[in-house]
Amino acid sequence: MAAQTQQGGTEAWPSRPVTILVPFVAGGPSDIVARVIAQYGGQSLSQPVVVENRAGANGEVASRLLARAQPDGHTLLVGSIGVFAINAALRPNLGYDPLAFTPITLAVTTPNVLVVNPDKVPATDLRGVIDWLRRNPGRTSYSTSGVGSSDQMTMELFKQLTETDPAHVPYAGGAAAATDLIAGNVELSFQNLGTVAGHIQGGRLRPIVVTSAERHPVLPDVPTATEAGLKDFVVTSWQALMAPPGMPAALVRRVHTAATDALRHPEGRQRLEQVGFTVVAGSPEAYAAFQREEVERWRGVVRTAGIKAE
Repeated sequence: MAAQTQQGGTEAWPSRPVTILVPFVAGGPSDIVARVIAQYGGQSLSQPVVVENRAGANGEVASRLLARAQPDGHTLLVGSIGVFAINAALRPNLGYDPLAFTPITLAVTTPNVLVVNPDKVPATDLRGVIDWLRRNPGRTSYSTSGVGSSDQMTMELFKQLTETDPAHVPYAGGAAAATDLIAGNVELSFQNLGTVAGHIQGGRLRPIVVTSAERHPVLPDVPTATEAGLKDFVVTSWQALMAPPGMPAALVRRVHTAATDALRHPEGRQRLEQVGFTVVAGSPEAYAAFQREEVERWRGVVRTAGIKAE
């Protein structure tokens, strides 16, 4: 997709390098998706596409930057369910409005997977993990990609259903959470499959259950949480691409085309699917409706569970 001139005589897009902000450290799900968009989208544009990791406050640092950026297509953000939905439900004084951004596309979805450090947790199935947690009250902990992330919400729901009490240890992204889990500084975690698939395949982490409605092709031998005994325990995480508020509709279409072409690129799609993502690459309108539904869903979960921002 070559640079094009916007209607009305405004500057062509892109007229300079495009920056994709990532609100977490490198290596996590948002970062993986952003780099696929940057690499394969950049091949068809007249300007480079660069990824800039701006971690902090579970996405608030990068999101504030996006909120202040010009809506000219040169600053975008790939963020998670936490950044674009759960934060709004969890934090009443959030420093940005996720629903005010210009939606581009729901990029990918993925289940979470309960993983344990195999040297710290002797259990190999869900019942064994629950029993082990109950035998060690006050002495276990779990890592997440940040306060208000889908992995925290998933674990908090798990704790309520199983009457267990691992302590929350938040990190600045899924990659950091997985690294400390592998190091043995925490014992378990619900992580996006895309973050931990390689660690599972390499034997560094042991999978217990996935949170999808059906078994995942990347881990066909790992049962769903429902199969293992947690009825209707289904959580789907996701990553989306957003632009600053107020982007013109014609420019939205061009950015959307570049991004979704990148996500559907055979090599890019293969890279994403290999680590457990399902590529969606839908329309801006479909994502906008989905995002509103997700915000309302997680508001209900937070309210019912009594979860508070830490």
